[in-house]
Amino acid sequence: MTQTLLTLARNCARPVIMVLGIGTFLAVLGPFGSYTFGWPMVWLYWTGFITLGGVIGYAVGHFTPLWFPQAPRWLVYVASAMVVSIPITAAVSWVNVMASDQGAPVNVAFIYGLVLVISGFATSVVYVVDRLTEDAAVSGVAPAQAGAALIDKLPVKLKTAQICSMSAEDHYLRVRTDRGEALILMRLSDAVAACDGLDGARTHRSWWVARAAVEDIRKSDGRGVLVLKDGVEAPVSRTYYPALRDAGWF
Repeated sequence: MTQTLLTLARNCARPVIMVLGIGTFLAVLGPFGSYTFGWPMVWLYWTGFITLGGVIGYAVGHFTPLWFPQAPRWLVYVASAMVVSIPITAAVSWVNVMASDQGAPVNVAFIYGLVLVISGFATSVVYVVDRLTEDAAVSGVAPAQAGAALIDKLPVKLKTAQICSMSAEDHYLRVRTDRGEALILMRLSDAVAACDGLDGARTHRSWWVARAAVEDIRKSDGRGVLVLKDGVEAPVSRTYYPALRDAGWF
């Protein structure tokens, strides 16, 4: 439980810092006349919109590689900025109308253009931070990584993470790492082949587990369950039990 909370805190720290940082920066600038709200309302105004945009941007960044697996990385960021700008424009327009004494109409197209500039700025910050984080991890003494066939399908923030486990879900594959998880379109057999250089093994027809991710083991009657450090329980079938036992997992 403690390990799970620490992992969750580590995964949330960077996005929270970025939201507060960008939101505070925009609150100080006070675009769209938001400076008239005064503090702390202008700060709540922008951190709220940046949080909403971040949630939508995360969803776009997560699902775009699933729907368009060959899409280049830059296109995912551009798509995020454009899609995020739509609901943010609606929200800004509504707030501006409500805040106006006369309830004056707003130029939605003009506001969308301005919001797109801000979304582009925020997305650029995220892109730069992601690249710097990735480059820093690569330039260090990094543990063995999976092959490109798997890594290229993962979100940017997980490309240099350590893979803990993988499980098949219909036509998709859930990849769990020490920095979070992602659902990608890939066969487990292909992912396992890409992880050939890692210290892990197939435990079930639908599961692969990294040895270092195992915290506890329960076994009985030729089967078993691997309790992982993130709290996930991976099944061990009769088919794979003997090989794991011979390899010293049990």
